[in-house]
Amino acid sequence: MNNLKDYSALSDEDLMELVKKSDSKAFSTLYDRYSKMTLNFFFKMLWKDREKAEDFMQDLFMKIVNKPELYNSTRPFKTWLFSVANNMCKNEYRKAEVRVKAAPEVFASTVTTSPTTGDKKVDKDAFLGELDEALKEMDQVKRSTFIMRFKQGLSIKEISEVLECSEGTVKSRIFYTVKQLNQKLGHYKNIACLTLIINTIIQ
Repeated sequence: MNNLKDYSALSDEDLMELVKKSDSKAFSTLYDRYSKMTLNFFFKMLWKDREKAEDFMQDLFMKIVNKPELYNSTRPFKTWLFSVANNMCKNEYRKAEVRVKAAPEVFASTVTTSPTTGDKKVDKDAFLGELDEALKEMDQVKRSTFIMRFKQGLSIKEISEVLECSEGTVKSRIFYTVKQLNQKLGHYKNIACLTLIINTIIQ
């Protein structure tokens, strides 16, 4: 394999085997495939803090390049990658809980004012803002499940592997998460996306 075109045709798992052999081109290919996806995941999970998300994404790939032997070759690379990323977020939440107890005013929730949309036009940006705020109020498991499914596009099976639970458990979590969101955002009656999600998650 002497060029990037050859590397781009390789599976994630084959690339990781090359990374274990200190192949820098294989690592670069994986980075190109997943850096943006994992950055977006961290951004949504870590309170939309862009700098923190970028730091976590870089830390994630540093783990890969410095300790590739940690990769469990019996698992698909994508689900293993998100498992590591999800665990990094869990650890950050634990640290945040300690900081909240020490200085709760720093982490006080920002009150989001419901827009006055009337009966004509729905403010999509306002809706998405309130959706993000509602997700922040949920526990880490529900938030990560929702984000992996609807913002990162992972399948039910992939999420079940990331979270090490059954596909039925994933579907149940998503259903009740969406139901809760639908209740919180019910004033956006003209937006059908949450209803569509409820109708399509269990397939």
